[in-house]
Amino acid sequence: MGNSQSPASNPRFAAASRAFTHQELEELNSLFTSLAAQSQSNSKYISPSVFQAYFGIRGPLANRLFELVNQKRSDGMIIYEDLVISKAVYEKGTPDEIDEFIYELCDVNGDGHLERCDLEAVLDSISDAVFNPKNTQTALGSSKTSMKAFVSSAEFSREVDGKAGSFMSFVDFRNWCNHKPSARKYLGNLLKPPDAATPGFQVPHLLHPENLSPESLTLQKEFAWHIAGALSQSEAVQWKLVYHSAINGFSFSTFMGSVSVGGPTVLVIKDTEGHIYGGYASQPWERHSDFYGDMKSFLFQLYPQASIFRASGQNNNLQWCAANFSSDSIPNGIGFGGRANHFGLFLSANFDRGHSFACTTFNSPCLSKTNQIQPDVIECWAIMTKGIDHDKIELSKGTILERFKEDRNMLKMVGLANSSE
Repeated sequence: MGNSQSPASNPRFAAASRAFTHQELEELNSLFTSLAAQSQSNSKYISPSVFQAYFGIRGPLANRLFELVNQKRSDGMIIYEDLVISKAVYEKGTPDEIDEFIYELCDVNGDGHLERCDLEAVLDSISDAVFNPKNTQTALGSSKTSMKAFVSSAEFSREVDGKAGSFMSFVDFRNWCNHKPSARKYLGNLLKPPDAATPGFQVPHLLHPENLSPESLTLQKEFAWHIAGALSQSEAVQWKLVYHSAINGFSFSTFMGSVSVGGPTVLVIKDTEGHIYGGYASQPWERHSDFYGDMKSFLFQLYPQASIFRASGQNNNLQWCAANFSSDSIPNGIGFGGRANHFGLFLSANFDRGHSFACTTFNSPCLSKTNQIQPDVIECWAIMTKGIDHDKIELSKGTILERFKEDRNMLKMVGLANSSE
């Protein structure tokens, strides 16, 4: 097999080989043979340039991955045994072993300490690989600027040589990965050929009216990629804009009419402070007098920090949608988590104000700068899934009937909403 030794002569190679089936080893050997041939090495080793070109990574992260795969020999070569040993740890190891490999991978300068500059270099590599014009609808543009939100939420609690707050511990890194599922998926799949369907490389295709430029959208492609990391592969393919406050106005009734086809949605809010956040609603927005939904729902921050906050399981106060209730204990509007009048995220039925508090439902902090929210932009995106007639979902300004507070929503509930259209 390529430039292989016998397993007996290399105990690490022997142990690593046992992690794979015979067919998997044959496929690894075929891959090595192909890449070694391209490296013009008489089929003895893979060169750095061929390695990086095949796996689609560049820059410091690519150099660091090559260094780890070739066991830090500094000879500029990856032999067959290196590939088997690295993939055994990186792809077949225990969760701790895999996370430790990725933690070491992110130390791109190789000094044994994961610093802010290392993380920034990693995110630059992700930005270059995932958000290039070939993979998305728009050019690279502000991708790297948007990715800074991923660094802003990182914690650096490890003290080295008396310097506190400058280095990321393994626990810090694991917590960061838990709140950045797309980044974790990307970093965990670098030894697979890059593809739009490879976990960590998926960027949802965002459908919106032609007269609405991508730059005017609050949900930029980097943010969509971030949210999609917490969803299934089928839910990360295509999203459609069904409500935008700049077009539809701040109208709860229009919002309810726009999302009435059903299915999961992504609610995005940009407030007047410039903070961007929202929630993934796994269930349709329907009128209830209490919390409903399932554990798939989650909250998120996008800017100036980026994090995902999944359901903790501590309570079932997941999704809220109330209209035309006169009781103070049933606030009219939509929300997620917490409790009535003290939600993790809430928009009033007038869509002119809201609030966000730390909540145990998602173990989330206050998502906004202050607890009180004044929305500047509200967007809602429908997840394009099978079984939903998405052709019926249209983004329009709505009729006069839709502007009469709750009337349209109430008429829809009794099947009369479209009688005047």
